[in-house]
Amino acid sequence: MDLTKTELALQRHRDAVAALDAARADLETEAAAALRSGDATPEDWARVARLTGWSEKELRRLVAAADSLDLR
Repeated sequence: MDLTKTELALQRHRDAVAALDAARADLETEAAAALRSGDATPEDWARVARLTGWSEKELRRLVAAADSLDLR
Protein backbone atom coordinates (compact mmCIF):
# COMPACT_ATOMS: atom_id res chain seq x y z
CA MET A 1 0.00 0.00 0.00
CA ASP A 2 1.41 3.39 -1.05
CA LEU A 3 0.32 6.22 1.22
CA THR A 4 2.40 8.92 -0.44
CA LYS A 5 -0.61 10.72 -1.93
CA THR A 6 -2.44 10.50 1.39
CA GLU A 7 0.54 11.99 3.20
CA LEU A 8 0.78 14.82 0.66
CA ALA A 9 -2.93 15.53 0.96
CA LEU A 10 -2.61 15.56 4.74
CA GLN A 11 0.25 18.06 4.57
CA ARG A 12 -1.70 20.30 2.18
CA HIS A 13 -4.65 20.15 4.57
CA ARG A 14 -2.47 21.06 7.56
CA ASP A 15 -0.94 23.94 5.63
CA ALA A 16 -4.38 25.20 4.61
CA VAL A 17 -5.68 25.04 8.18
CA ALA A 18 -2.63 26.97 9.42
CA ALA A 19 -3.10 29.59 6.70
CA LEU A 20 -6.79 29.92 7.52
CA ASP A 21 -6.05 30.31 11.23
CA ALA A 22 -3.45 32.99 10.50
CA ALA A 23 -5.80 34.85 8.15
CA ARG A 24 -8.60 34.82 10.74
CA ALA A 25 -6.24 36.13 13.42
CA ASP A 26 -5.17 38.93 11.07
CA LEU A 27 -8.78 39.78 10.28
CA GLU A 28 -9.74 39.83 13.96
CA THR A 29 -6.78 42.09 14.76
CA GLU A 30 -7.57 44.52 11.96
CA ALA A 31 -11.29 44.61 12.72
CA ALA A 32 -10.66 45.24 16.42
CA ALA A 33 -8.12 47.95 15.63
CA ALA A 34 -10.55 49.69 13.28
CA LEU A 35 -13.33 49.64 15.85
CA ARG A 36 -11.19 50.57 18.84
CA SER A 37 -10.18 53.88 17.34
CA GLY A 38 -11.72 56.82 19.14
CA ASP A 39 -13.43 58.03 16.00
CA ALA A 40 -15.17 54.76 15.01
CA THR A 41 -18.74 55.61 14.04
CA PRO A 42 -21.84 53.40 14.01
CA GLU A 43 -21.39 53.29 10.24
CA ASP A 44 -17.88 51.90 10.73
CA TRP A 45 -19.30 49.17 12.95
CA ALA A 46 -21.94 48.38 10.34
CA ARG A 47 -19.36 48.28 7.56
CA VAL A 48 -17.02 45.94 9.48
CA ALA A 49 -20.00 43.72 10.31
CA ARG A 50 -21.02 43.65 6.66
CA LEU A 51 -17.49 42.92 5.44
CA THR A 52 -16.80 40.16 7.94
CA GLY A 53 -20.25 38.68 8.29
CA TRP A 54 -19.90 38.95 12.06
CA SER A 55 -22.70 40.33 14.18
CA GLU A 56 -22.30 43.50 16.21
CA LYS A 57 -22.38 41.33 19.32
CA GLU A 58 -19.47 39.26 18.01
CA LEU A 59 -17.56 42.43 17.13
CA ARG A 60 -18.14 43.90 20.59
CA ARG A 61 -16.82 40.66 22.13
CA LEU A 62 -13.78 40.86 19.85
CA VAL A 63 -13.08 44.47 20.79
CA ALA A 64 -13.54 43.69 24.49
CA ALA A 65 -11.05 40.82 24.19
CA ALA A 66 -8.58 43.11 22.42
CA ASP A 67 -9.08 45.72 25.16
CA SER A 68 -8.35 43.14 27.84
CA LEU A 69 -5.13 42.21 26.04
CA ASP A 70 -4.45 45.84 25.09
CA LEU A 71 -3.68 44.90 21.48
CA ARG A 72 -2.85 48.25 19.94
